[in-house]
Amino acid sequence: MDNPTPLATALADARAGILHRIAAAARAVGRAPEDVALVAVSKQQPDERIEAMLAAGQRLFGENRVQEAQARWAVRRQGWPGLRLRLVGPLQSNKAKEAIALFDAIDTLDRPKLATALADAVQKAGRCPELLIQVNTGEEPQKAGVAPAEADAFIKAVREGFQLPVTGLMCIPPANEPPAMHFALLAKIACRNDLQALSMGMSEDFETAIRFGATQVRIGSALFGPRA
Repeated sequence: MDNPTPLATALADARAGILHRIAAAARAVGRAPEDVALVAVSKQQPDERIEAMLAAGQRLFGENRVQEAQARWAVRRQGWPGLRLRLVGPLQSNKAKEAIALFDAIDTLDRPKLATALADAVQKAGRCPELLIQVNTGEEPQKAGVAPAEADAFIKAVREGFQLPVTGLMCIPPANEPPAMHFALLAKIACRNDLQALSMGMSEDFETAIRFGATQVRIGSALFGPRA
């Protein structure tokens, strides 16, 4: 077996460190570490870092754009059994068909037009990825996501009107506010709608997110290092 490169060793160590912190944060609030999934956000990362993270054992990755993900993963999927992909960035309605074909989960459903496109694509493809609804907990105009006050009605519409299974919620708190209140709000919305999955928490705040019930945390720079 070839000796690992310094990069491969560094990324494997970074992954082990993040997994240790996830486990510690989960145990601190009486949760099982395996109840929190590590999503490695691989957008804009060079091939050598992707290959190193795969070699370290990581099989769950998050991507922001459909086209970039197709270029990165279409061939790799064939060589890595167990690989799973989540779309964690905004999805254009005209990319719904491609997203359904590539991703195991779409975490950013946030408007009726997109729900219509996804429902049509699901029916034609005969398969449906896991679906999460993005909530704009800070009601920031530059961010995607349904407003908190409209979340309950939208969840109901997606389930009943569009006949799409929703398993959970996702949020990205405002950068200039403490994230805890946003994580708490998302968890409250999920609880009253009987949703189990909570995608919240990134490199700077994932331990706080776990304290409020995150079932998956989206880690980029803390795993891969700074993007070029």
